[in-house]
Amino acid sequence: MTTLRFGQHVIKASAVFLQTELSFALVNRKPVVPGHVLVCPVRPVERFRDLRPDEVADLFSMTQRVASVVEKHFCGTSLTIAMQDGPEAGQTVKHVHVHVLPRKTGDFERNDSVYDEAL
Repeated sequence: MTTLRFGQHVIKASAVFLQTELSFALVNRKPVVPGHVLVCPVRPVERFRDLRPDEVADLFSMTQRVASVVEKHFCGTSLTIAMQDGPEAGQTVKHVHVHVLPRKTGDFERNDSVYDEAL
């Protein structure tokens, strides 16, 4: 495996659980709920608009695949899938990434409170 980066962070191979030629999925270091993972393009791109069409297709194909597995594995009944695109949207790492969170009844008092947490 080549060295992967997530913004300024070097990603340990042990944190990556799925990789294609264009995308990778990793365990979130600060999960909002158990099973909160990230899906990123291999190429370090800051904004969604700067991804090539093949990278967009692979990123979302992998997101769909990861979401299905994470929901089942963590006994979720729903999913929150989110992307913060730019600093004013709350993006803290300058690398496109999709948050995948398995959700279940009662994980937050109000369902939308998940957005109050640092995604």
